[in-house]
Amino acid sequence: MTLTVTPCTDRAHWDATVKRLGGHPLQLWGWGDLKSAHRWSAERVLVTDDAGTEVGACQLLTRKLPAPLGGFVYAPRGPVVARDAGDPDRPASSPSPAEVADAVAGYVRGSRRAVAVSIEPDEDEGAFGVSAAWREAKTPVLPARTLILDLRKSEDELIGDMSKKHRQYVRKSGREESLEIRPVETLAQLEECLDVYHATSERADFGLHEDSYYRDAFTMLGDDSPVWAAYVEGKVVAFLFMAKSERTAFELYGGMNDVGQRLRANYALKWHVIREMKQQGITRYDFGGLINDGVTTFKKGWASHENLLAGSWDRPGPGYLVWTEGLPLAKKVVRALRKK
Repeated sequence: MTLTVTPCTDRAHWDATVKRLGGHPLQLWGWGDLKSAHRWSAERVLVTDDAGTEVGACQLLTRKLPAPLGGFVYAPRGPVVARDAGDPDRPASSPSPAEVADAVAGYVRGSRRAVAVSIEPDEDEGAFGVSAAWREAKTPVLPARTLILDLRKSEDELIGDMSKKHRQYVRKSGREESLEIRPVETLAQLEECLDVYHATSERADFGLHEDSYYRDAFTMLGDDSPVWAAYVEGKVVAFLFMAKSERTAFELYGGMNDVGQRLRANYALKWHVIREMKQQGITRYDFGGLINDGVTTFKKGWASHENLLAGSWDRPGPGYLVWTEGLPLAKKVVRALRKK
């Protein structure tokens, strides 16, 4: 089978394809627009088979590097392929996910100079077999270890799988009369959330993008990036910033202030958002990674399991050893990406 890779410049068609194939929200057009506004460039390519059937898609983010390295090409939670052989949109003769990845890498190699094509498929460990041409990345961007809730389960089942403490706090904070949870609908309301985020960053000692980045995420992803906030007496005490596709809800950012901590508003808020995603028909709720910190301890209480995804894989290009072994810029680029 010969696979053909062609650029896509139609946002509506792109997003419809990603969602139809069960793709991750970081593969949606708006995420590429966000990155393009902040020192990256985005290209979207469709993969078709001999019959002209679209069997894959991949949003490629490129960061220019000093000559002669060219660029670093990254596919966050991509490439996208049909979910399984039983998918009616994926004929039994469809290529494997690895073949789609190879086709995308070949397209990049033929169209530009790139030190590496780096992919992080939204697939379980072992489900996305790569060819020998790929190398496990030494500097992953998104963690492979995460927690994904199966929203096809009932609410009672989801609650029953929480830790005892989480069940108690979800119920207690949910009964707090002073706490009101509602969607964030305007940039002015988002500014209140960003004030809380700055306070959270200072308290927990982690870095942030400039505020314009979060404003752009809110506007460029639109309905695909909903935000909810918990209010006390009309003031934001906690917020949760999401990205969502047809199949997957993905946590981007969140925080709370001292009042929110005292009321354990993050428990009521997160449970509210989980239920909202379930009601919208989304089947996976991804907590955005587990990295052995205090936030991870909080995340792990929401279920009795963990998930391990396929990981990060590089297709080396010219200068790859310099990039991976001797260039501090590699770590700088990856750190910037890890802020999402």
